[in-house]
Formats: sequence, C-alpha cells, structure tokens
Amino acid sequence: MSGDRIPLAGVIGSPVAHSRSPALHGHWLRTYGIAGYYIPMDVAYADLRRALEVLPALGFVGVNVTIPHKETVLAMADLVSDRAALIGAANTLIFRADGKIHADNTDGYGFVENLRQNAPGWSAKAGPAAVLGAGGAARAVLASLVELGAPEVRVANRTRARAEALRADFGNRVVVWDWVQAGTMLEDAATVVNTTALGMTGKPELRVPLDALSPSAVVADLVYAPLRTRFLEAAAAIGCVTVDGLGMLLHQAVPGFERWFGRRPVVDEATRAAVLAA
Repeated sequence: MSGDRIPLAGVIGSPVAHSRSPALHGHWLRTYGIAGYYIPMDVAYADLRRALEVLPALGFVGVNVTIPHKETVLAMADLVSDRAALIGAANTLIFRADGKIHADNTDGYGFVENLRQNAPGWSAKAGPAAVLGAGGAARAVLASLVELGAPEVRVANRTRARAEALRADFGNRVVVWDWVQAGTMLEDAATVVNTTALGMTGKPELRVPLDALSPSAVVADLVYAPLRTRFLEAAAAIGCVTVDGLGMLLHQAVPGFERWFGRRPVVDEATRAAVLAA
C-alpha cells in the first residue's frame, strides 16, 4: 500500500446482510483511531474471482469470507496457510503488496478462544465431542478439537458423505453418525457444537432432540443471528453452560484485523456491546 491510501477491508458472502463483522471492525477502527473502512459485500459465486482480482486495485488490504465461499476461495488464492489447507476452507484473505492473495483460516482459533473466555474450565479432553454439520466451519472446529485432545469427535450431517470425508481427513477419533441419530449422539458428550446454519434467522430450526444431553456439557452454537438460538435456550434449560456464536465471530476477527490494520485488537465487553448494538 503506497502513500496515504486509506486501507479498506470487508466481508464477502451471499447473503451477507446479517453479518456483524462491519460493526465489529468499525468499533476497533474507531477505538484505536485507525483511518480505515470495513464494508459488507454481497458477491455471487459467479462474480467471486472477478471481485478478488479487482478489490486490491480499489485499495482493499484483505477481506473476510463467509458462506458460501469459504471453500471456493482456497483455489483462487496464491498462498494458503497450513491450517486453511487442513480445514479445506478460508475465512480470511490478505491482499499482499506483491499482488498475491494469502488465504488463512482463523475459525478454529476463534472457536477455542470463545469457549475459553465464556466457558471457564472448558477442556476438549473432558470427554467426547459431538459436532452437528460438516461444512467449512465444522472442519475448523474438528481440527481444533482433535488438536486439543478430544478423545472422540462424533459428527452428524444431513449428507453423510461429507461427514465421512471429515473422518478420512482427521482420523480415527472422528466417528460418523447418521443425521437421524444426532440426538443419540449427544449422550455423554462433554462438548456439543452446532456448526450448521439451522436456527439462523431465515433458516429452518435445528430439530435435534436433546433428551440425551448431559447438564454438564458445554454447548456452543456458531450461529449468532439470532444471538440466543432455540438450540441454546433448550440446552440452557437442561442446565448446560451455553456459548453463543458471537464470541467466535469476535475472536476469529482478531488475526485478520491485526494483519490488515497493524494493531492487535482486544475482545472485551465494549467490543461485544458495540456489535450487539449494531
């Protein structure tokens, strides 16, 4: 970036109107007095490559990537981090000064930091984990759970083949369950995570019976619009510690902001409040 050019960043997805990333990054930009902007961009699949080619010329230093482009952008990047390659998806792109696009995935980092901040004492080693869904976010969660020593990671997905692919990539600690057995999969699970879009505003509800869920389980939902999904409300009623998806959004944004704007931001109550007020 040359001269006094104002750094631009944003989030690319479709849909993207629900994203709270602009409020988050805007809060940090104001808090740290940084001249820069972060905007939402609804980009269709057919326009994705062209957008990535044009954005750097417009002054963009990078973008976040959300549904449904997180896996597609890997093939469009010049450089891919080890964790993005392992997960098979990227959520953070850095447009380098030499013209190359660097793809990274900070979802796993955000997932873990969110649990550590909002479920004190949580440990992946405490018992089996149960993961609903098998998309890009699920891969990030699985990578983290396996790395942190979860003894078993159960996965159920509406399309079983996608869950089987996770087992092939992440090893024998991953156990695949049929979607219709997802409720049974929760038995004795210490960590339960919804990585699907079910329960998100405008999407069908997540209809998995929670009869087998232990009150001692930590239950996380990656959905953050609405903030408190019916899934989390039902888990809380059982007695579980519940963790909403907003915290993961806040924490996964830290590495990208630091790379784009040169300052490592802090996730605190003011950050959360600013995003909730948006």
